[in-house]
Amino acid sequence: MRAAAVRAAAVCGALVLLAGCTSADGPTAAPEPGAGCPVTERAAPDPDRPVVDLDLRLADDRRTVTGTETVVLTPDLPVEDLWFRLVPNAPQSAGHRLTVEAVRGDLVAGGGYVDAGAAPGTPGGLYRVDLREPVPAGRTVTVELDLRLRLTDEWTPAGFDRLGAADDVTWWGSGVPLLTWEPGHGWGRDPMVEVSGETTAAPAADTTLHISAPGDLVVLMSGDQAPPREEPGGRRVWESHDPVARDVAVAVGEFDTATVDVGGTRVTAGVLAGADTSAEELAEATAEAVRALEGRFGPFPYPTLAVPLVSDDGGGEEYSSAILMGDADEDLLVHEVAHMWFYGMVGNSQFRDPWLDEAFATYAQGHGDTDDLDRAGAVGGSMADFADQDEYEALVYGKGAAALAAAREAAGEQAFDAAVRCYVESQAWTIARPEDLARALQGLEPALDVLVEAGALGRQDVEAAGD
Repeated sequence: MRAAAVRAAAVCGALVLLAGCTSADGPTAAPEPGAGCPVTERAAPDPDRPVVDLDLRLADDRRTVTGTETVVLTPDLPVEDLWFRLVPNAPQSAGHRLTVEAVRGDLVAGGGYVDAGAAPGTPGGLYRVDLREPVPAGRTVTVELDLRLRLTDEWTPAGFDRLGAADDVTWWGSGVPLLTWEPGHGWGRDPMVEVSGETTAAPAADTTLHISAPGDLVVLMSGDQAPPREEPGGRRVWESHDPVARDVAVAVGEFDTATVDVGGTRVTAGVLAGADTSAEELAEATAEAVRALEGRFGPFPYPTLAVPLVSDDGGGEEYSSAILMGDADEDLLVHEVAHMWFYGMVGNSQFRDPWLDEAFATYAQGHGDTDDLDRAGAVGGSMADFADQDEYEALVYGKGAAALAAAREAAGEQAFDAAVRCYVESQAWTIARPEDLARALQGLEPALDVLVEAGALGRQDVEAAGD
């Protein structure tokens, strides 16, 4: 979620936990599922999901990140090339720049940039790795990409961004080439857009991070972090592992930190000197949001959650098991924590179906003004379908949350909550599509009618769900 959208929205072991865990008050009981969705247990991650290793170094200038990304992919469809999204080169980015310096692998023939609507002056929005020969489904291919990320101190017109740098902190989310594979469908090669919002579709991947940083700084990032180890030159290496990361965030700064355990999850918050809240207060507020949302959507998806407060400019950005916060607002915090279910665990193409995560996260905040249902326009457009920022936010966040709230009222709270809970459990660690939600809502025709009328679901989604 970007800063402008915040305003529109009113302002256990790892895999065991991923399959289901307990809250602070004991097991989280699932509502009885409806006829359209009989699942009662959380789906396990795909054992053949990609494996990603990130070995990165933040330079002493605190503005340059270099390193190597290793990706191991076993595609479920034949492929002739591999595609990566270079998010820092997006047109709304504040001058950041991501380049691929070299690419290697036994089957790699070379690589090249594809513009895809990237900002002028950047090499491109997509990077294609060419293979020497076609790779059939089920065969593993490995590629190494040497990368360089250059960060600026500038701000986007919308304010807070997923990448940034200041005197006491540097942070980057989506700061490395992002694999765009959608299991069962193939490569996501969508263009970047001027509207400020996410445009990615990334599979859950078994991801390890190694971050070398100046020794006087603290690193907070996605995944279960190990204690840092010293390296020559007065630096330290920080490591973490997230077995189901779609994308990762890293924050390196002069953090004061605090940790709170909530159910089976360890929350670690970090704040900088002069922040409007303490690390303890931020950690407790995050834990409270986790408790509240577990009661609605089931066990928290991750064994850890890092919450660095890196700015006071307003806004937040969600990542697998990490949230980059640009504001300590507790309502915003609920929205970003809700994204751990809707985007983190239940993935979606944020270009094709942005409402599947943003509308649900706004609905999770308790927002949903019925007056928003009268807005002209469809909730379920792609990022390319919205005329401008205002229309995107009004329809995806405002009307989308209102449609979900109205669907719940139309179907009955208990039945709707059970269907949503079943949608969450059945689509865990996948990239969901609107027809998957429609399938979970089968038998709740009043809810389906509301979502179709709002343009969130199409009749084709309902028909596909019934097949």
